[in-house]
Amino acid sequence: MRFDGATDAPLARWLQALRAAAPGVLLTLLVTAGAMAAAPVIAPLIPVPAMVLALVFGIVLMPLGRRPIFEAGTAFCIRTVLRVAVALLGLRIAWSDIAALGAGVAVLVVAAMAATLVAGLALARLLGQTPGFGALAGAGTAVCGASATLATASVLPAYKGRDAEIVFVVIAVNALSTLAMLLYPALCGALGFDAHTTGIVLGATIHDVAQVVGAGYAVSDAAGNAAVIVKLFRVFLLLPVVLALGWWFARAGARTAPPARVPVPVFALAFLLLCVVNSIVPEIPGVAAAYAPLKRVLVEASSFGLMLAIAALGLKTSFADIAALGWRHVATVSGTTLVILAVVVAGVGLG
Repeated sequence: MRFDGATDAPLARWLQALRAAAPGVLLTLLVTAGAMAAAPVIAPLIPVPAMVLALVFGIVLMPLGRRPIFEAGTAFCIRTVLRVAVALLGLRIAWSDIAALGAGVAVLVVAAMAATLVAGLALARLLGQTPGFGALAGAGTAVCGASATLATASVLPAYKGRDAEIVFVVIAVNALSTLAMLLYPALCGALGFDAHTTGIVLGATIHDVAQVVGAGYAVSDAAGNAAVIVKLFRVFLLLPVVLALGWWFARAGARTAPPARVPVPVFALAFLLLCVVNSIVPEIPGVAAAYAPLKRVLVEASSFGLMLAIAALGLKTSFADIAALGWRHVATVSGTTLVILAVVVAGVGLG
């Protein structure tokens, strides 16, 4: 073994980075734990998910979170923990679920998502907002709410006000998802859709997974099953959405100074790999029994990781930052929500 310090240098740097990140990670863990403990208490009064509570608690503690001692840890949660958590979302999806959709429904969902992404960018431009906000609003609405918003943020170039816009979209899509959970089943009933068609509409239009489940199974088991399968297909499409947006912003950045960094979406590729694993491993005799509990642990780890990332983001964002965004940001997210609803309802009506 060498004792000149060369061999130990990487380890020393790693330990130094760990010590620097520890205070911020610990603070983020405490915020997340507080949100998880408070959610069951608050739920009977206000149905607010633990993830949103983690965000709000983080914002309340922003004056503490912005202190230099916590910066390395919160940045680690927003960057590294987020990427791992998004990658682990792949374990929720299997090819058999996607195949069960049928080509017609799959094409409709892809078309609606593409229209929503374009609408987000177009509305942001029309209302004088940043292209980054348009991408965040479009992806959060088109794919899977907060998870897609955070994943999209990881491939956007840095710009002034980005953190506040990320937080705004997370809050907005959750609020709109809850409203949709209450209103869309009645809308589908008024339009005369059967249970299966209702499930397709709910799964293709509501932003967050939890609200899709709540809306679908409130109608019937058949509607709930269809809604969940369609929603999982949208989650699967997180990979091409992130790749496309990362490529688009990298090309746009090449025409500016300084140019945007070309993203290397390793986490997105890991997401796809885990989709493949989740499709194949359960079918292998003798392996499925051991895989199931491991999958449950990793899926829970993914949810917890997303909460950590959103809590850390809250620790870097103030209520004043969000309030300063104004009505145009509300209009953009509301507009993308209406676009995906209109395209899907028109599609199933024509079908």
